[in-house]
Amino acid sequence: MKQNKGTIFTIATVTLAAAISFLNHYNWVNIPDYIAIATRWLAIIGLILYGLKKKTLTAWILISMVIGIELGHDYPDIAVQLQVLSKIFLKMIKTVVAPLLFGTLVYGIAGHSDIKQVGRMGWKSLVYFEIVTTMALFVGLAAINITKAGEGMKQPPVVEKLPEVPAQSVSDVILHAFPENIAKSVADGEVLQIVIFSIIFGVALVLVPENKRMPMVKFTESLSEVMFKFTNIIMYFAPIGVGAAIAYTVGHMGVGVLVNLFHLLITLYFALIAFILLILLPIALFVGVPIKKFMKAVAEPISIAFATTSSEAALPRAMEAMESIGVPRKIVAFVIPTGYSFNLDGTTLYLSLAAIFVSQAAGMNLSFWHQVLIVFTLMLTSKGVAGIPRASLVILLGTAASFNMPVWPILIIVGIDELMDMARTAVNVLGNCLATVVIAKWEGEFDPNAGNTEIEKI
Repeated sequence: MKQNKGTIFTIATVTLAAAISFLNHYNWVNIPDYIAIATRWLAIIGLILYGLKKKTLTAWILISMVIGIELGHDYPDIAVQLQVLSKIFLKMIKTVVAPLLFGTLVYGIAGHSDIKQVGRMGWKSLVYFEIVTTMALFVGLAAINITKAGEGMKQPPVVEKLPEVPAQSVSDVILHAFPENIAKSVADGEVLQIVIFSIIFGVALVLVPENKRMPMVKFTESLSEVMFKFTNIIMYFAPIGVGAAIAYTVGHMGVGVLVNLFHLLITLYFALIAFILLILLPIALFVGVPIKKFMKAVAEPISIAFATTSSEAALPRAMEAMESIGVPRKIVAFVIPTGYSFNLDGTTLYLSLAAIFVSQAAGMNLSFWHQVLIVFTLMLTSKGVAGIPRASLVILLGTAASFNMPVWPILIIVGIDELMDMARTAVNVLGNCLATVVIAKWEGEFDPNAGNTEIEKI
């Protein structure tokens, strides 16, 4: 009975706050600000009571996002100061990434001594990644050509200086994938370079005698286990870090930023939703992914990615989540990190959309094949940017330099890039989680009877 009362209180307070905000926004009823603020905080108390009853990390992360939005809206000066908490969370998560990737990849290869399977997973993953990211490119291309969000835009009288980014050649992109100093790659957070080093290290370990191999195999197995536990400890701080990230975003940009550049923003969000419903969902149904179980598992890593705008922040939890629904660790350890460089569905879609937006704003009448050339160039140059918040802006600047596009439309995008980055990063994580299940099914190693116990219980 107490639980029912708590649920009723939560629903009632949230409904009341939503109704008052709606009526106030459209000036249908003149409600004093202090009453509107009080009802919103009452609704938050209701959500906190729901969180205490639910006792899952996902619930607390989502509740903290709501609290962050309200803090940023009501007390922006305080909210902006909370950025330090989100930075602490991001820094701690980034310390996990390199040792976790090294441990899981090396153990996945050397622990099973099956180089053939690694090669098989490699070509299957790359084929899947290229097919899906190509579809994402064309969804973005179709969306911006339908809405024509960039047409009719005027150049601002004062153009702020953006950093000069030289055009990248194909050889530059290829060279960037290979490490010259593994310590430097770890320090710079170069996920693709860490993956390549770990794969070669794992293959080399298979080739040495067993008495030399086994100590290192046991070490990497232990390292993987320790880093997963390390992640669990850090995740206790996730609601605070995620809430602070959202509070900072709303505090320094304002909720009103949602109204600015609405045409471009809504184009991206609808394109990403269309991509999920028309591409990812059919793939999941065709392969036989247990949708309900899958969505429950990915809810937490997606919410972390959405709030922090960094796929890297969600990586450890995404790996754990996929293991919990029946994907073997060796497949998770190979596919997710590789996907972070080659399967950036959300980023690829956004870049194709944004590049054509820039050309439309500049009044450049590009042919269909010229547009295709631009977006395929973007697909190549975007590899390995998943771990860096808003790195896609750098890619966009480089593409503008390559195709003689003006820079000023990119300035317009900068204003709302953080809001767009949230959505595309969440889709990156969703796409990579789905890819692990697809490859596991393709390899015949998916375990549909894996335990349903929640990995997120506090």
